[in-house]
Amino acid sequence: MKAEELLKRLEGHGVTLERMLDTAMELYIGDDPGKVRESLRGLMLRYLGDINIQSLLMASLLLDEGFEVEGDPVSLVADELIGIDLAEYIGGKMALFNFFYYDTRKPGILAELPPFLDDAIGGFIAGCMTKLFEGGSDG
Repeated sequence: MKAEELLKRLEGHGVTLERMLDTAMELYIGDDPGKVRESLRGLMLRYLGDINIQSLLMASLLLDEGFEVEGDPVSLVADELIGIDLAEYIGGKMALFNFFYYDTRKPGILAELPPFLDDAIGGFIAGCMTKLFEGGSDG
C-alpha cells in the first residue's frame, strides 16, 4: 500500500495529513514552527509508507468500524497498546512520554476520533515528533 492510499482511507474518517500536522503543532513549543511543520510533513509521509505503520493504522480503522463502543471506556486498553506501539516503533522509548501527553490533552482531531483511531493517530504523531527532535528525520 502506498502512503497516498492509506491517507485516502484515513480521510474517510476525517483524518488528513494537514489535520495531523495541525494536531502535532498544537502542542509544539519552540522556534520556527513553519520549518518544523515541513520537516514533520516529510517524516509523516515517509512513515505512512511503512508496512508496519500501515498495518496498525488499518487495524485501528477496522476495530473502530467493527465495535460498538460508547465513548472511550476506561476498561478498553487495546487502543492504548496500539498507540504505544506506533509511538515506540517510530520514536523509541522516549516517544511514550509524547504519546501520553497527546493522549491526555487530545488536541485537534484526537478529540473527534473514535477510541482506536484517536490512540493510533496520537501514537503516530507522538512517534514522529519524537523522531524529529531526537534522531532527526534520516532514520
